[in-house]
Amino acid sequence: MPDNFKYTAGLNHVGSYQVSSRPYVKSSLTVPLSGAVSTALEVAFPKVTKFVTIRNDGANASGSCDIRLAFATGGLDEANNNFITIAESASFSADFRVTRLYLLSAEAGTVNATVTAGLTNINARHLTSSWEGLEGVDS
Repeated sequence: MPDNFKYTAGLNHVGSYQVSSRPYVKSSLTVPLSGAVSTALEVAFPKVTKFVTIRNDGANASGSCDIRLAFATGGLDEANNNFITIAESASFSADFRVTRLYLLSAEAGTVNATVTAGLTNINARHLTSSWEGLEGVDS
């Protein structure tokens, strides 16, 4: 085999998704107030995920507040409606391979969240777009 060839795991490497994943947890995340999409909290993963779980830990204030979850900043725009709403004390889990996600409060309150993911051995550089620009994700 030539010396310049090195086999590495990529997006379509089935074994990367069959083995157990590396744990990733970020808790006590402060999700910004609803407003401009540019203020959304970006959670960037160092590797491509095998699964993600986002939990709405509740509002800092006395009122309740939902979280919008999107996989591209354009998905948070109400005109596009490409986001998932997570109610207070609820969570969302899916087997998605992404390298980042975006969180924004659905109302005028600051919300706390926890993001848990399983990371593959696939470097994030293999999915730099994280599906941004695709129909159903961004627009």
